[in-house]
Amino acid sequence: MDHTTASTGLSDAEYTRRAHAALAAIETTIDRWLEDDVIDIDTHRTGGLLELSFPGGSKIILNTQPPLQELWMAARAGGFHYRWTDGAWRDSRGGDEFFAALSAQASAQGGCTLAFTPPVTTA
Repeated sequence: MDHTTASTGLSDAEYTRRAHAALAAIETTIDRWLEDDVIDIDTHRTGGLLELSFPGGSKIILNTQPPLQELWMAARAGGFHYRWTDGAWRDSRGGDEFFAALSAQASAQGGCTLAFTPPVTTA
């Protein structure tokens, strides 16, 4: 059944579309970096879970959480939960935007400046 939750205001179908678009955008960016020899980040995706393995052995794990309509990120700096708020994935505690936070975590773990951008989606 498709319903809207109070926390995000998204239908289940819209949550799924936005969450999977976010993961696909991340994979596309990493594929481009591999082609351009920017950094060698290995990715492994299983459904709504995307694992990023950095040179040196550290990882960032991104995971969709459909029951909560959240995206979760586990990085060296800790765990973070993001909800769709005001047109972006925002940290449930501090309000930081997901792609900016992912860029900061990936840059710290990758040892170079890495910038992820949100996918272009229609409303």
